[in-house]
Amino acid sequence: MKTLLYDLETAPNLARTWGRWDQNVVDIEQDWHLLCFAYKWAHLKEAHTVGLPDFPLYQKDPTNDREVVKALWALFDEADVTVAHNGDSFDYKKARARFLVHGLPPHKPVRTIDTKKLAKRFFGFDSNKLDELARQLGLSRKAQTGGYELWRGCLQGDPKAWKTMRGYNRQDVIVLEEVWRTLSAWTEGQPNRNLYDDVPRLTCPRPSCGGALSKNGSRIWGMKKHQQYKCTKCGGYARSPMDDHSLIR
Repeated sequence: MKTLLYDLETAPNLARTWGRWDQNVVDIEQDWHLLCFAYKWAHLKEAHTVGLPDFPLYQKDPTNDREVVKALWALFDEADVTVAHNGDSFDYKKARARFLVHGLPPHKPVRTIDTKKLAKRFFGFDSNKLDELARQLGLSRKAQTGGYELWRGCLQGDPKAWKTMRGYNRQDVIVLEEVWRTLSAWTEGQPNRNLYDDVPRLTCPRPSCGGALSKNGSRIWGMKKHQQYKCTKCGGYARSPMDDHSLIR
């Protein structure tokens, strides 16, 4: 299973209004676009960023995100599963919108994991924001941006702003992975890695794990009795029908 963790940073819409507060937009002068994105493969250690200045096109048209979008599309087309925080509502849809704008064909179908949805479904935290989850769980924290001035600096081509933006974006993916791996052992319903990987079936089915399983009694699921397993790595539980131990879920 190839699991892609990713996070997008977008430019704002540029618009005209008649006032400052609670205004209707009179005219959109420039639509939003991708500034950069960070990504990490779950089975590899290093996180990466891809941004507008990485491509020669930036010198001619600093708002044209075509090459950044194509690089993101290639990763989606390689992945089996994607992981993002609030990804189903924001990152995934924003990415696909830009794919369509630039005339790219549909990428390979992927399963999505949204860590915000995992937090809301299985837990009762006061806040499901990524940084708040990380704080409460004692994990790495998001980097500070300094607010909109960072985005303004990138739009104006400031190299220092771009360096800060890349660091912020990369740290988001690092925090995302820590939160995902911490939540995963307590959740159910994520894609089953044993259906993708050419490995012995007695392994943890969670995309974040794949550790060895040990038998841990039985469990009634639906109308059948299942063999229950406990992962020796993440501590999560798995099961398989008593009559089909090849299918670990």
